Amino acid sequence: MSDAALKWQDLWRLWPAMLAMAVVVVSSNWLVQFPISDWLTYGAFTYPFAFLVSGLTNRRAGPQAARQVAWLGFALAVGISALVAPVRIAAASGIAFLCSQILDISVFHRLRQQTWWRAPLIAAVLASILDTAIFFSCAFAGTSMPWVTLALGDLMIKLAMAVFLLIPFRLLLPVVLGKRTDTSP
Repeated sequence: MSDAALKWQDLWRLWPAMLAMAVVVVSSNWLVQFPISDWLTYGAFTYPFAFLVSGLTNRRAGPQAARQVAWLGFALAVGISALVAPVRIAAASGIAFLCSQILDISVFHRLRQQTWWRAPLIAAVLASILDTAIFFSCAFAGTSMPWVTLALGDLMIKLAMAVFLLIPFRLLLPVVLGKRTDTSP
């Protein structure tokens, strides 16, 4: 089998993760438009699932596959987001998404040999901070939105979600890896 055919075959196996990534980003871009208060948007509850998808893909297939999922999920998500959200939000999301995913995948890969929870938690926390700073400053700076307080509130939820999402991460590891999982990496 040629290298090109192998790459397409590998990509085909990653389509559920790419689709999940796109769904998470598009839904988050739509939901961020609806503040719950001056401190919080609904998007804070959905966006952290992008780091769950990335972490599970990284654990199963490695950082190169996780980057492919991020890039292809990004392309699909930004295209659809431009239809359901203002262009400024779609563009800010794309920039923030790529920067935070690159950080998330790199940190996860560096920590992958440690205790099972360390890589997904530390990677998601650092990537959430970066994503929030880039997204809110690009999407809402100069508008009437209270973007600084929204960014702080959303970040707090994203950090709490990073901890909460360790539960599904752990529960999905055996499914993703196709075997029983113990506490080792």
